[in-house]
Amino acid sequence: RLPLLNRGMVCAIAHVRGGGELGRPWYESAKYLTKKRTFEDFVDVASWLVGRGGDGGAGGGVADASRLSCEGRSAGGLLVGAALNMNPGLFRAAIMGVPFVDVAATMVDSTIPLTVAEWQEWGNPNEEEFFDYIMSYSPINNVKEGAVYPACLITGGLFDPRVQFWECAKYAAELRHTASDESGRVLLKTEMTQGHFAGSDRYKFIKDLAFEYAFLLDSLGMS
Repeated sequence: RLPLLNRGMVCAIAHVRGGGELGRPWYESAKYLTKKRTFEDFVDVASWLVGRGGDGGAGGGVADASRLSCEGRSAGGLLVGAALNMNPGLFRAAIMGVPFVDVAATMVDSTIPLTVAEWQEWGNPNEEEFFDYIMSYSPINNVKEGAVYPACLITGGLFDPRVQFWECAKYAAELRHTASDESGRVLLKTEMTQGHFAGSDRYKFIKDLAFEYAFLLDSLGMS
């Protein structure tokens, strides 16, 4: 993050409910039919950073509200996508790496690696109760028609067995089709030799990171 910090950017990590950073109870408090708490926490943290604290609080005001961005990979991409749907105007730019955004369609297919094990996290969408709840937050199914969304960079991998490359492509198409024409650009970058994780080659990793930083800085009007 040094190239960003050297340009005066503030970097924050949100320890939202559903994560394991603050112990097992913190994780257990946002799964199954309470998963939306994760996304609500993320939006609250972002709002606090720009001085719009939730529950009547003033917030920290440590970031420029007109240049707030967010990033998440895999399930973190789901988090970012859900947060954008909840409050599209909160962010100026978003980076989503191999984002898990078509939740119901992916989780209903037990042939995909990790799917059955992940039912313990999200619930089994083959059951109506969980299906309805998942559909209420699944990013690809809840893009707000006509809303102004931030600039988005969506990356996928051709050989990804967890988040198939077409899931990223479908999400990019949905954003372009449904969101307002005044929204930021939606870029889709599909790596033709990679899977779910970044390239193992050190220089390829640095090149990919430089691409993301270039997108971010340009979207925020920085150099």
